[in-house]
Amino acid sequence: MRKWRRDRAFCTDESGAVGRRTAAGLGAVLALAAAVIAPFEGRELRAYRDIVGVWTICDGDTQGVRPGQVATPAECDSRLAARVAQFEREIRPCLPAGLPAETRAAFVSAAYNIGSGAFCSSSMARRARAGDLRGACEALRLWNKAGGQVVRGLVRRREAERALCLSGL
Repeated sequence: MRKWRRDRAFCTDESGAVGRRTAAGLGAVLALAAAVIAPFEGRELRAYRDIVGVWTICDGDTQGVRPGQVATPAECDSRLAARVAQFEREIRPCLPAGLPAETRAAFVSAAYNIGSGAFCSSSMARRARAGDLRGACEALRLWNKAGGQVVRGLVRRREAERALCLSGL
């Protein structure tokens, strides 16, 4: 198997390296996901408690956030890129290979919002693994609640994710 030089390796898989075409596809997924996530999360440079009481900063990032924490726009950009990539890696084993970039990006956006564990055990992931991609995209609509209540912002977000998801099919 051919190994890419370190300066040409964009991402790796279990066996070593992934070619440029695959890396470019992953880059498209991450960019599409971030473009969906950012407007729905909103950017807050000061830590705050979200709708269910979790400390949050930047574009909906909850990892390692402390009360009183402040971030710069550049730090928020970096956090968003890192977290989107992390969620893509975490849900990759839960989805079939070869999904269109738009479909995968919609699922990454959903996972960013609901968590990787919830995504991987969801009907979205189960339907996708069963080959029912349209059904998996439609199942995004089921995730429109926070604290047991339907939230208008989540309804809008899920519709945007659904539209992106279906656009890849």
